[in-house]
Amino acid sequence: MWGIGLKILNKLIVNIKSAGNISHVLIYAAASFYIIQIFFFNYNLHDKLILLILSIGFCVFLISVYGHYRQTEINKIIKIIKSIQDNTLQTSDEIQLGKYLTDLEKEIKSMFLRTQNDIFSMKKLELVRTEFLGNVSHELRTPIFTIQGYLETLLDGALNDENVNRTFLQKAIQHTDNLNNLLNDLIDISMIESGQMKMSFRYFKIYDYLETIVSELGHVAIKKNLKINLIPFNNSLQLFGDKKRLKQVMTNLVTNAIKYTETGKIEIGLVEEANWGRIFVRDTGIGIAAKDINRIFERFYRADKDRSREMGGTGLGLAIVKHIIEAHDSRIEVKSEQGKGSEFSFRLKK
Repeated sequence: MWGIGLKILNKLIVNIKSAGNISHVLIYAAASFYIIQIFFFNYNLHDKLILLILSIGFCVFLISVYGHYRQTEINKIIKIIKSIQDNTLQTSDEIQLGKYLTDLEKEIKSMFLRTQNDIFSMKKLELVRTEFLGNVSHELRTPIFTIQGYLETLLDGALNDENVNRTFLQKAIQHTDNLNNLLNDLIDISMIESGQMKMSFRYFKIYDYLETIVSELGHVAIKKNLKINLIPFNNSLQLFGDKKRLKQVMTNLVTNAIKYTETGKIEIGLVEEANWGRIFVRDTGIGIAAKDINRIFERFYRADKDRSREMGGTGLGLAIVKHIIEAHDSRIEVKSEQGKGSEFSFRLKK
Protein backbone atom coordinates (compact mmCIF):
# COMPACT_ATOMS: atom_id res chain seq x y z
CA MET A 1 0.00 0.00 0.00
CA TRP A 2 2.76 2.49 0.95
CA GLY A 3 4.60 1.56 -2.25
CA ILE A 4 1.55 2.60 -4.26
CA GLY A 5 1.31 5.82 -2.24
CA LEU A 6 4.98 6.69 -2.91
CA LYS A 7 4.54 6.09 -6.63
CA ILE A 8 1.52 8.39 -6.65
CA LEU A 9 3.49 11.04 -4.73
CA ASN A 10 6.39 10.81 -7.19
CA LYS A 11 3.99 11.16 -10.14
CA LEU A 12 2.39 14.22 -8.53
CA ILE A 13 5.75 15.94 -8.06
CA VAL A 14 6.68 15.31 -11.71
CA ASN A 15 3.34 16.76 -12.79
CA ILE A 16 3.88 19.78 -10.56
CA LYS A 17 7.24 20.51 -12.25
CA SER A 18 5.55 20.54 -15.63
CA ALA A 19 2.47 22.45 -14.40
CA GLY A 20 1.70 25.60 -16.33
CA ASN A 21 0.46 27.68 -13.37
CA ILE A 22 -0.58 27.54 -9.70
CA SER A 23 -4.15 26.44 -10.50
CA HIS A 24 -2.77 23.19 -11.93
CA VAL A 25 -0.82 22.66 -8.69
CA LEU A 26 -3.96 23.12 -6.61
CA ILE A 27 -5.73 20.56 -8.77
CA TYR A 28 -2.89 18.07 -8.18
CA ALA A 29 -2.99 18.90 -4.44
CA ALA A 30 -6.76 18.29 -4.28
CA ALA A 31 -6.26 15.03 -6.10
CA SER A 32 -3.66 13.99 -3.54
CA PHE A 33 -6.07 14.88 -0.70
CA TYR A 34 -8.77 12.78 -2.34
CA ILE A 35 -6.40 9.82 -2.75
CA ILE A 36 -5.30 10.02 0.89
CA GLN A 37 -8.96 10.10 1.96
CA ILE A 38 -9.56 6.91 0.00
CA PHE A 39 -6.63 5.17 1.73
CA PHE A 40 -7.88 6.17 5.19
CA PHE A 41 -11.67 6.24 4.65
CA ASN A 42 -12.52 3.98 7.67
CA TYR A 43 -10.66 6.10 10.27
CA ASN A 44 -12.56 7.86 13.13
CA LEU A 45 -13.25 11.63 13.31
CA HIS A 46 -10.15 12.40 15.40
CA ASP A 47 -7.90 10.57 13.00
CA LYS A 48 -9.62 12.19 10.04
CA LEU A 49 -8.96 15.65 11.50
CA ILE A 50 -5.30 14.75 11.83
CA LEU A 51 -5.44 13.40 8.30
CA LEU A 52 -7.00 16.67 7.10
CA ILE A 53 -4.19 18.68 8.69
CA LEU A 54 -1.63 16.36 7.12
CA SER A 55 -3.34 16.70 3.76
CA ILE A 56 -3.31 20.50 3.99
CA GLY A 57 0.35 20.31 4.96
CA PHE A 58 0.98 18.08 1.98
CA CYS A 59 -0.80 20.58 -0.30
CA VAL A 60 1.40 23.35 1.07
CA PHE A 61 4.43 21.13 0.46
CA LEU A 62 3.37 20.55 -3.14
CA ILE A 63 2.87 24.27 -3.72
CA SER A 64 6.27 24.96 -2.15
CA VAL A 65 7.90 22.41 -4.47
CA TYR A 66 6.23 24.08 -7.42
CA GLY A 67 7.24 27.57 -6.29
CA HIS A 68 10.86 26.57 -5.71
CA TYR A 69 11.13 24.81 -9.05
CA ARG A 70 9.51 27.69 -10.94
CA GLN A 71 11.66 30.29 -9.13
CA THR A 72 14.78 28.35 -10.14
CA GLU A 73 13.65 28.40 -13.76
CA ILE A 74 12.79 32.12 -13.59
CA ASN A 75 16.25 32.89 -12.17
CA LYS A 76 17.81 30.92 -15.02
CA ILE A 77 15.71 32.84 -17.58
CA ILE A 78 16.68 36.19 -16.01
CA LYS A 79 20.36 35.17 -16.09
CA ILE A 80 20.18 34.20 -19.77
CA ILE A 81 18.36 37.42 -20.75
CA LYS A 82 20.94 39.49 -18.86
CA SER A 83 23.72 37.61 -20.70
CA ILE A 84 22.02 38.48 -24.01
CA GLN A 85 21.75 42.15 -22.97
CA ASP A 86 25.44 42.21 -21.93
CA ASN A 87 26.38 40.42 -25.18
CA THR A 88 28.36 37.76 -23.29
CA LEU A 89 26.83 34.73 -25.01
CA GLN A 90 28.74 33.35 -27.96
CA THR A 91 26.19 30.99 -29.52
CA SER A 92 22.52 30.11 -29.08
CA ASP A 93 23.55 26.62 -27.91
CA GLU A 94 24.48 28.18 -24.56
CA ILE A 95 20.80 28.90 -23.93
CA GLN A 96 19.49 25.85 -22.08
CA LEU A 97 16.20 25.74 -20.12
CA GLY A 98 14.39 22.75 -18.62
CA LYS A 99 12.70 20.14 -20.73
CA TYR A 100 9.33 21.62 -19.76
CA LEU A 101 10.25 25.03 -21.24
CA THR A 102 11.24 24.04 -24.77
CA ASP A 103 8.88 26.55 -26.43
CA LEU A 104 10.25 29.42 -24.32
CA GLU A 105 13.80 28.24 -25.02
CA LYS A 106 13.13 28.41 -28.75
CA GLU A 107 11.74 31.95 -28.43
CA ILE A 108 14.75 33.14 -26.41
CA LYS A 109 17.15 31.56 -28.90
CA SER A 110 15.29 33.29 -31.71
CA MET A 111 15.51 36.60 -29.83
CA PHE A 112 19.24 36.05 -29.29
CA LEU A 113 19.85 35.38 -33.00
CA ARG A 114 17.85 38.49 -33.99
CA THR A 115 19.84 40.56 -31.51
CA GLN A 116 23.13 39.20 -32.89
CA ASN A 117 22.03 40.00 -36.43
CA ASP A 118 21.01 43.53 -35.39
CA ILE A 119 24.38 44.12 -33.71
CA PHE A 120 26.22 42.80 -36.77
CA SER A 121 24.12 44.98 -39.09
CA MET A 122 24.72 48.06 -36.94
CA LYS A 123 28.48 47.48 -36.90
CA LYS A 124 28.49 46.94 -40.66
CA LEU A 125 26.37 50.04 -41.19
CA GLU A 126 28.70 52.12 -39.04
CA LEU A 127 31.70 50.85 -41.00
CA VAL A 128 30.00 51.63 -44.32
CA ARG A 129 28.96 55.07 -43.07
CA THR A 130 32.49 55.90 -41.93
CA GLU A 131 33.96 54.67 -45.21
CA PHE A 132 31.32 56.57 -47.20
CA LEU A 133 31.99 59.84 -45.39
CA GLY A 134 35.73 59.40 -45.91
CA ASN A 135 35.22 58.77 -49.62
CA VAL A 136 32.86 61.72 -50.01
CA SER A 137 35.24 64.13 -48.30
CA HIS A 138 38.11 62.88 -50.46
CA GLU A 139 36.10 63.09 -53.69
CA LEU A 140 34.89 66.59 -52.88
CA ARG A 141 38.31 67.78 -51.81
CA THR A 142 39.99 66.82 -55.10
CA PRO A 143 37.99 69.09 -57.49
CA ILE A 144 37.73 71.90 -54.91
CA PHE A 145 41.50 72.02 -54.37
CA THR A 146 42.11 71.81 -58.13
CA ILE A 147 39.72 74.70 -58.85
CA GLN A 148 41.26 76.67 -56.00
CA GLY A 149 44.72 76.09 -57.44
CA TYR A 150 43.79 77.33 -60.90
CA LEU A 151 42.04 80.44 -59.54
CA GLU A 152 44.93 81.33 -57.22
CA THR A 153 47.38 80.96 -60.09
CA LEU A 154 45.24 83.27 -62.23
CA LEU A 155 45.03 85.85 -59.43
CA ASP A 156 48.79 85.66 -58.90
CA GLY A 157 49.40 86.98 -62.43
CA ALA A 158 48.45 84.24 -64.89
CA LEU A 159 45.20 86.07 -65.62
CA ASN A 160 47.17 88.48 -67.79
CA ASP A 161 49.07 85.72 -69.57
CA GLU A 162 47.11 84.96 -72.73
CA ASN A 163 49.02 81.70 -73.18
CA VAL A 164 47.55 80.11 -70.02
CA ASN A 165 44.63 82.16 -68.70
CA ARG A 166 41.97 80.68 -70.98
CA THR A 167 43.33 77.14 -70.48
CA PHE A 168 43.23 77.51 -66.68
CA LEU A 169 39.68 78.85 -66.78
CA GLN A 170 38.54 75.97 -68.99
CA LYS A 171 40.13 73.43 -66.63
CA ALA A 172 38.52 75.14 -63.63
CA ILE A 173 35.12 74.91 -65.37
CA GLN A 174 35.76 71.25 -66.19
CA HIS A 175 36.42 70.46 -62.52
CA THR A 176 33.35 72.50 -61.55
CA ASP A 177 31.32 70.26 -63.86
CA ASN A 178 32.90 67.19 -62.22
CA LEU A 179 31.98 68.56 -58.80
CA ASN A 180 28.41 69.19 -59.93
CA ASN A 181 28.17 65.63 -61.33
CA LEU A 182 29.44 64.23 -58.04
CA LEU A 183 26.88 66.16 -56.01
CA ASN A 184 24.06 65.07 -58.34
CA ASP A 185 25.15 61.44 -58.03
CA LEU A 186 25.35 61.76 -54.25
CA ILE A 187 21.79 63.10 -54.17
CA ASP A 188 20.58 60.30 -56.45
CA ILE A 189 22.18 57.47 -54.48
CA SER A 190 21.00 58.98 -51.20
CA MET A 191 17.41 59.14 -52.49
CA ILE A 192 17.58 55.59 -53.87
CA GLU A 193 19.00 54.04 -50.69
CA SER A 194 16.55 55.93 -48.45
CA GLY A 195 13.60 54.87 -50.61
CA GLN A 196 12.71 58.45 -51.55
CA MET A 197 13.31 58.02 -55.28
CA LYS A 198 9.91 57.32 -56.81
CA MET A 199 9.63 55.08 -59.84
CA SER A 200 7.08 55.41 -62.62
CA PHE A 201 6.64 52.09 -64.42
CA ARG A 202 4.87 51.75 -67.76
CA TYR A 203 5.17 49.90 -71.07
CA PHE A 204 7.09 51.63 -73.87
CA LYS A 205 8.61 50.77 -77.25
CA ILE A 206 12.16 49.83 -76.44
CA TYR A 207 13.58 50.19 -79.98
CA ASP A 208 12.50 53.84 -80.31
CA TYR A 209 13.79 54.48 -76.78
CA LEU A 210 17.27 53.06 -77.49
CA GLU A 211 17.37 54.88 -80.83
CA THR A 212 16.94 58.16 -78.91
CA ILE A 213 19.78 57.23 -76.54
CA VAL A 214 22.09 56.55 -79.48
CA SER A 215 21.14 59.84 -81.10
CA GLU A 216 21.77 61.85 -77.92
CA LEU A 217 25.14 60.27 -77.12
CA GLY A 218 26.41 59.87 -80.69
CA HIS A 219 28.26 63.21 -80.65
CA VAL A 220 30.23 62.13 -77.55
CA ALA A 221 31.46 59.04 -79.41
CA ILE A 222 32.31 61.05 -82.55
CA LYS A 223 34.79 63.15 -80.54
CA LYS A 224 36.82 59.94 -80.08
CA ASN A 225 36.29 58.76 -83.67
CA LEU A 226 33.92 56.07 -82.41
CA LYS A 227 30.42 55.15 -83.51
CA ILE A 228 27.50 53.78 -81.52
CA ASN A 229 25.66 51.05 -83.41
CA LEU A 230 22.10 50.04 -82.57
CA ILE A 231 21.73 46.41 -83.60
CA PRO A 232 18.29 45.90 -85.25
CA PHE A 233 15.60 43.88 -83.41
CA ASN A 234 11.79 43.73 -83.23
CA ASN A 235 10.89 47.44 -83.30
CA SER A 236 7.36 46.81 -82.02
CA LEU A 237 8.51 45.14 -78.80
CA GLN A 238 7.33 46.86 -75.62
CA LEU A 239 9.02 46.46 -72.22
CA PHE A 240 8.01 47.52 -68.72
CA GLY A 241 10.07 50.07 -66.79
CA ASP A 242 10.76 53.61 -65.67
CA LYS A 243 11.97 55.46 -68.77
CA LYS A 244 13.52 58.34 -66.83
CA ARG A 245 15.59 56.14 -64.50
CA LEU A 246 16.51 53.72 -67.28
CA LYS A 247 17.89 56.69 -69.20
CA GLN A 248 20.31 57.22 -66.29
CA VAL A 249 21.32 53.57 -66.61
CA MET A 250 21.86 53.66 -70.37
CA THR A 251 23.64 57.04 -70.31
CA ASN A 252 26.02 55.76 -67.66
CA LEU A 253 26.75 52.48 -69.43
CA VAL A 254 27.21 54.04 -72.88
CA THR A 255 29.32 56.92 -71.53
CA ASN A 256 31.58 54.45 -69.73
CA ALA A 257 31.90 52.39 -72.90
CA ILE A 258 33.01 55.52 -74.80
CA LYS A 259 35.45 56.56 -72.05
CA TYR A 260 37.24 53.24 -71.94
CA THR A 261 37.28 52.50 -75.69
CA GLU A 262 40.02 53.96 -77.85
CA THR A 263 39.43 52.03 -81.07
CA GLY A 264 36.66 49.81 -82.36
CA LYS A 265 32.95 50.30 -81.66
CA ILE A 266 30.12 50.43 -79.14
CA GLU A 267 27.03 48.31 -79.74
CA ILE A 268 23.60 48.53 -78.16
CA GLY A 269 21.10 45.75 -78.70
CA LEU A 270 18.42 43.50 -77.29
CA VAL A 271 18.00 39.74 -77.05
CA GLU A 272 14.34 38.72 -76.82
CA GLU A 273 13.60 35.98 -74.28
CA ALA A 274 10.39 34.25 -73.15
CA ASN A 275 9.19 36.84 -70.62
CA TRP A 276 12.02 39.33 -70.82
CA GLY A 277 14.03 41.52 -73.10
CA ARG A 278 17.77 41.50 -72.32
CA ILE A 279 19.34 44.87 -73.17
CA PHE A 280 23.11 45.01 -73.61
CA VAL A 281 25.84 47.62 -74.11
CA ARG A 282 28.99 46.13 -75.65
CA ASP A 283 32.37 47.76 -76.38
CA THR A 284 35.82 46.87 -77.64
CA GLY A 285 37.63 48.84 -74.93
CA ILE A 286 40.28 48.09 -72.34
CA GLY A 287 38.09 45.63 -70.41
CA ILE A 288 37.97 44.96 -66.68
CA ALA A 289 40.32 42.77 -64.66
CA ALA A 290 38.71 39.65 -63.16
CA LYS A 291 39.61 40.79 -59.63
CA ASP A 292 37.65 44.04 -60.13
CA ILE A 293 34.45 42.72 -61.73
CA ASN A 294 32.75 41.84 -58.42
CA ARG A 295 33.52 45.27 -56.96
CA ILE A 296 32.83 47.77 -59.73
CA PHE A 297 29.26 48.37 -58.46
CA GLU A 298 30.48 49.45 -55.03
CA ARG A 299 30.27 53.15 -54.22
CA PHE A 300 33.48 55.01 -55.12
CA TYR A 301 35.24 51.85 -56.29
CA ARG A 302 37.39 52.45 -59.35
CA ALA A 303 39.35 49.79 -61.20
CA ASP A 304 41.66 52.51 -62.58
CA LYS A 305 41.48 55.37 -60.06
CA ASP A 306 43.75 57.88 -61.77
CA ARG A 307 42.26 57.42 -65.21
CA SER A 308 38.70 57.49 -63.91
CA ARG A 309 39.21 60.81 -62.13
CA GLU A 310 40.99 62.24 -65.16
CA MET A 311 37.91 61.39 -67.25
CA GLY A 312 35.54 62.94 -64.74
CA GLY A 313 34.12 59.80 -63.18
CA THR A 314 32.44 60.17 -59.77
CA GLY A 315 32.77 56.55 -58.70
CA LEU A 316 29.01 56.38 -58.07
CA GLY A 317 27.61 55.80 -61.56
CA LEU A 318 27.61 52.00 -61.53
CA ALA A 319 26.31 51.91 -57.95
CA ILE A 320 23.33 53.98 -59.12
CA VAL A 321 22.89 51.69 -62.15
CA LYS A 322 22.78 48.65 -59.86
CA HIS A 323 20.14 50.18 -57.58
CA ILE A 324 17.89 51.28 -60.46
CA ILE A 325 18.05 47.89 -62.18
CA GLU A 326 17.31 46.08 -58.90
CA ALA A 327 14.27 48.36 -58.47
CA HIS A 328 13.06 46.80 -61.76
CA ASP A 329 13.28 43.31 -60.18
CA SER A 330 16.30 42.59 -62.33
CA ARG A 331 20.09 42.65 -61.97
CA ILE A 332 23.01 44.03 -63.89
CA GLU A 333 25.39 41.47 -65.42
CA VAL A 334 28.94 41.93 -66.68
CA LYS A 335 31.15 40.01 -69.08
CA SER A 336 34.61 41.41 -69.62
CA GLU A 337 38.14 40.50 -70.62
CA GLN A 338 41.10 42.81 -70.40
CA GLY A 339 42.11 44.15 -73.78
CA LYS A 340 39.00 42.75 -75.49
CA GLY A 341 36.15 44.85 -74.14
CA SER A 342 33.13 44.55 -71.87
CA GLU A 343 29.44 43.80 -72.08
CA PHE A 344 26.91 45.10 -69.51
CA SER A 345 23.36 43.75 -69.69
CA PHE A 346 20.07 43.69 -67.78
CA ARG A 347 16.56 42.37 -68.31
CA LEU A 348 13.19 44.13 -68.41
CA LYS A 349 9.81 42.43 -68.28
CA LYS A 350 7.70 42.13 -71.43
